[in-house]
Amino acid sequence: MPAPYFVAGSASAAALIGLELADLARPDFVAAFTGNQVPARARPLAAVYSGHQFGNWAGQLGDGRAILLGEIRTAAGPMELQLKGAGMTPYSRMGDGRAVLRSSIREFLCSEGMAALGIPTTRALMVTGSPQRVMRENVETAAVVTRMAPSFVRFGSFEHWHYRNKPEELKILADYVIDQFYPELADAEAPYLALLREVTVRTARLIAHWQAVGFMHGVMNTDNMSILGLTLDYGPFGFMEAFDVDHICNHTDQGGRYSYGNQVPVGHWNCYALANALLPLIRDTDAAEDALGVYVDAYGDTFDALLHAKLGLASAQEGDRALFDDMFGLMQRNRVDFTLFFRRLGELRRDVPDHARAAADAPLRDLFLDRAAFDAWAVRYRARLAREAAGDDERRLAMHKVNPKYILRNYLAQVAIERAQQGDFAEVQRLLAVLEKPFDEQPEHASYAALPPDWASHLEVSCSS
Repeated sequence: MPAPYFVAGSASAAALIGLELADLARPDFVAAFTGNQVPARARPLAAVYSGHQFGNWAGQLGDGRAILLGEIRTAAGPMELQLKGAGMTPYSRMGDGRAVLRSSIREFLCSEGMAALGIPTTRALMVTGSPQRVMRENVETAAVVTRMAPSFVRFGSFEHWHYRNKPEELKILADYVIDQFYPELADAEAPYLALLREVTVRTARLIAHWQAVGFMHGVMNTDNMSILGLTLDYGPFGFMEAFDVDHICNHTDQGGRYSYGNQVPVGHWNCYALANALLPLIRDTDAAEDALGVYVDAYGDTFDALLHAKLGLASAQEGDRALFDDMFGLMQRNRVDFTLFFRRLGELRRDVPDHARAAADAPLRDLFLDRAAFDAWAVRYRARLAREAAGDDERRLAMHKVNPKYILRNYLAQVAIERAQQGDFAEVQRLLAVLEKPFDEQPEHASYAALPPDWASHLEVSCSS
């Protein structure tokens, strides 16, 4: 790419591989992480995969924009470095192998923001840009995001070999994944079945974490599902603002297959697609069906535990499910901001006289158009809190550790992108610093936690990147 330049970098991601933020802006690093210069000892390669897109078999899909530089040994285990957008590979098909500045900044910020939220994810080391023109829906400029993960193998990696009727290659891939990332399964009576079960559990737990923070992936195709249970391939993602269980964050998704409410069953469907690809190795359809059955409990148990924590409830008691369901119904009818609701819920005081509750609850209560309905639910919530041992202050601290104040709202990303497109990259780095401490108050950055402005409702994201 011509005239590459440094856009932004993550100090915490750099530390994982023994680097400092200042290293990333050096000319030799910019050249290496743009794809213009091959680092010493690197052995660049592209990994082919196939997959189901929007529920339909699409055949070979890539890996046209992702080039693996190599693997680094770290104290926490191996870490692969991958360039997204560095050019064409033998698998690019009709694509140009490029990514654009807009999508690269979004992936960079969200990868690091999700890591700070404690959600399993690939990481993003840095973004480089170039004045090279790239045609998408409009003419944009090129960029490369350097991604990091123990592995980028995905469900579609297995589907590729299965649908090509290549059982030897399928076995090589499965054995590699077990040996490198699931060694405890190697001695299992049926290791490939055990692999399916473990990946199914990890996928279910991952999606429970998505739902708990209102994150929507936007394009949960099988080629975007990690074999390690990581959030992979940030494209048309979004965080829930005005709560709507049917919200679609990807305007390409006309049918709503990947809406917020559909993420849970789609995750299970994708595990079925993986099971089908592994069936030549498992050789037992009934056993594979049983392995897939762990999804429902793994998701339900994880989401239930996360919800209890989000509401400051240390114990599970009878009636909790009804309390939760009615809460979400109330949020749905009033289109309450997801993040603000849970954050402000932590400020609710348990023992407040009836005549003073409207004023005491105002910051939370005012999120609702139907304040009487909120008041009725709050009476039940306070009664439930009364059966907990923790006092208000202890509960508030616990809730604020799991309910973020700051998430990557689309309009915040858009502001940073528009400034970057004008050559000002400071807002990207500033926004990253805010997202790296999502649970802290950060009073100097309080505006980043405000309700989105009216113009934000017109923003659209798609699969175009």
